[in-house]
Parts: sequence; C-alpha cells; structure tokens
Amino acid sequence: MTKAVYATDENKKVKKKSVKSVKESIVAYGTKLDIASVRTCKCPPTHINCMTAKEWLKSQIGVWQFFYESRDIRDKSIHPATFPIALAKKVIALFTHEGELVIDPFVGSGTTLVAAQELNRNAAGFDLQEKYIELCRERLSNSNLFNKAQQLAKQEDAKNISKYFKPETVSLIWTSPPYANLLNRERKNKSRRDRKNEQLGKVEQYSQDERDIGTMALEEYTKVMGDIYEGLLPLLRPKAHCVINVPDMWWENQRITIHVSLIEELRRRGYELRNIIIWDRTNIVNKVGIFGWPSNYITMGVTFEYLLDFWRPPHK
Repeated sequence: MTKAVYATDENKKVKKKSVKSVKESIVAYGTKLDIASVRTCKCPPTHINCMTAKEWLKSQIGVWQFFYESRDIRDKSIHPATFPIALAKKVIALFTHEGELVIDPFVGSGTTLVAAQELNRNAAGFDLQEKYIELCRERLSNSNLFNKAQQLAKQEDAKNISKYFKPETVSLIWTSPPYANLLNRERKNKSRRDRKNEQLGKVEQYSQDERDIGTMALEEYTKVMGDIYEGLLPLLRPKAHCVINVPDMWWENQRITIHVSLIEELRRRGYELRNIIIWDRTNIVNKVGIFGWPSNYITMGVTFEYLLDFWRPPHK
C-alpha cells in the first residue's frame, strides 16, 4: 500500500489518499522504453501538428495567458513550482501530433503527463525525487477513457535519459526545469503585498540532492543544463522542437538572466532558437507588492516568464 498527496478542487487543503500498489510504469527491453512514438492521426505528413487554421492563428500571438483550473496543483507544500495544465496542453498541441512522443526531463508534479494523456500523446517524464514520481502516477490514475497513448513516470537523473530511447524518435522535449538556485534560499516575500504569509523565511527547494540543478548557481547550472540537453538532442527528430519555460531572477540587486544563459548554451550544443514566447502571468498573480519603489525600477519576475522554443536543425 502506498500513499500519495494531491490537491483538492479548491487547492487549499491537502488530502492523503490510500491507493493500491501501482505496477512499475516503465517496461523496458534492455534499457530502451517500450513506448510508441508514431503519429496516429490522419494529418498530412508535412503538418507540424493537428491544429485547425483557426487554432494555428491564435497560437501565432507571442504573448500567452492561461488560467488555473480545479485539477491544477497550486499548493507549494506539494510541489514548489507548478504550472497550469493549460500551458502544457498548448505547447504539446502546437508541436506534436496524436501518438507522437513527448519527453519531460524534469517532470515534477506530472502536469506534462496529464496534458499528454488528455491530448492522446505518448509521454515519458523523469525526476530525481521518488515522491514526485508517485505524485505523477497518482494523477495519471484518473485515466482519460479516450486516451489511447501511454504516459510513463520514472525516477532517474536527467543526464541518463538518452539511454532509454532510440535516436530520432522524440517529437517534443518540453519542461519547466528548476530555475537554478532561485528557490534555494529563504523567502523574503519582497514582491508580495502580504509579506507575512506561510512562505516567509522558508526554503522552497525541491531537494538538497547534489545532482539537483535547483541547488546550483547560474554558471554551474548552465553547464549542467547544456550537458543534459546535448545528450537529448540526438533523440529529437530533425525539426522537432524543444521548449523550456524559465524566468529571470534578482539576486543581490542584480538581474540574473537565466533565459539568456540557456539560449547561448543550447546554441553551443547544437540547438537552434526559433521563438521566444512570453507567458504573461499577470492574470494569475494576486496581491503584488511594491518592489523597488521609489528609487529602483525592477520588473517583477512573478508577472511573466519566458518560453524558449528551440528545434533540432535539419542538418544536425
């Protein structure tokens, strides 16, 4: 018998739910995963996705907004940095067809897998922490009856993902990774109007595992991310996309440009930057505080993040 936690519809209370032992999600032949990667739709072979022209038109706008829904996990005691299911669904729908394979190297609470399940995409997610893998499996247990694809969660270091897949079988790499050591420090809540809340003084880190990139300063973080994504590049089909969600951060009154560092690093590793999309979060941020007033103008990272869209160039 195992236990997993999940958010209620209001995401204000945490329940503990007993579940039967779940079989290991990964079935491997050798080290490769037994998971499909071939499109099952009837779209023309030159199409990048299954979208209609109207849906495509809406996606060309380079600033995106999303709303949380009742199924989203927002309680930071469950996971310190989640994103809406709607965001994952948008990225997956834009860059894949039904039946194709999506990888999330830092799967966390499993939102990518939930989105893939709803969109009939095969997907595999990896994380260092067993508790997050258990959470992923619990969320996937509420299966979509119309889902004909497979979604798998495995506890594994992202550096080792390449051994599980054959080259050129992945149609999308999508993730919101740890943001360097942004969360690995006591919260001051300077950007919050209500500073004396439950987050004040807490370190909201995923773990203190030395392999966890969320413990690393920017220079080391960038190098390790480069190593990870260089290993993932051969898995991508030519012209398949890789989307990374990151913000910048402020540290000792300096702007730490995580997105710039990752763009430069992934270019060195063979990726080509195609688009930068802004995730406008202003509609889901409450009680923003006065940060920097009246002498230091600072754009607050809590109100927007970057979606860095790369692909594997046809000649790579």
